[in-house]
Amino acid sequence: MSIRDILTTRPVLKRLALFLFRAKAPFGSFAPFAALMGYLRLFSDWRRFRSLGGQANVLDFYPCLFDKRAKSSIDAHYFHQAVWAIRKIFQAGPLRHVDIGSDVNFVGMLTAVVPVTFVDIRPLELTIPNYEGLNGSILFMPFPDASVESLSSLHVIEHIGLGRYGDPVDPKGSLKAAREVVRVLAPGGHAYISVPLGRPRVQFNGQRIFDVPQILSMFAGLRLATFSRVDPAGLIVFDADPNEALPSDAGVGSDYGLGLFEFIKGDA
Repeated sequence: MSIRDILTTRPVLKRLALFLFRAKAPFGSFAPFAALMGYLRLFSDWRRFRSLGGQANVLDFYPCLFDKRAKSSIDAHYFHQAVWAIRKIFQAGPLRHVDIGSDVNFVGMLTAVVPVTFVDIRPLELTIPNYEGLNGSILFMPFPDASVESLSSLHVIEHIGLGRYGDPVDPKGSLKAAREVVRVLAPGGHAYISVPLGRPRVQFNGQRIFDVPQILSMFAGLRLATFSRVDPAGLIVFDADPNEALPSDAGVGSDYGLGLFEFIKGDA
């Protein structure tokens, strides 16, 4: 009998295992001293909770030690690209949308707007309305030429060919992915693409950083309809000038930003 079988058939052992897993988690994410200080605050709050008549068993602890912040925070790239893409797709009103490998939270939210086919080398099986999952690669998409009306691939192109997600190592991986997007997009179809922008380089094996001319060249055959960007400080600029989109290594924030490209195939 496996450990998993033992835990699933013995609720007390499962409870203990989950307690140990959750108790050690802060030490993997934060410096030991910070985690210890967080636990001192937790026990102080727990004692106060109990003194007020609350009931909370130690084995049911779920330590969230570092959520006491003055302001809420976001992952600027993923938050802003989702807002941008969902608005664009809603305005365009396609009958069906295809997404290739984007953040799954974005894909889930998008199903509230339009039926979505999600293609990824790591299949995502969901039982929600307006969702279809396909096992596939952006290098060899399971669609005929010029057949996809609406397509997105957000924060994906820059990873292709670096081996990070199990794809083959290939210096031309991002270019091949871009050409595949051009191949499957139908005349008049829209493609929504986001990639890191800054000083062009390969940050092996995490990602590539591009500049605007590189992206326009990679997606030759498509027309740039609109361009927006997230700057290194995490602020979004809608309808930006693509000629002024290169972040500097110096200054406030990261040393790269995010480009949000809306492409259309043909003159439609």
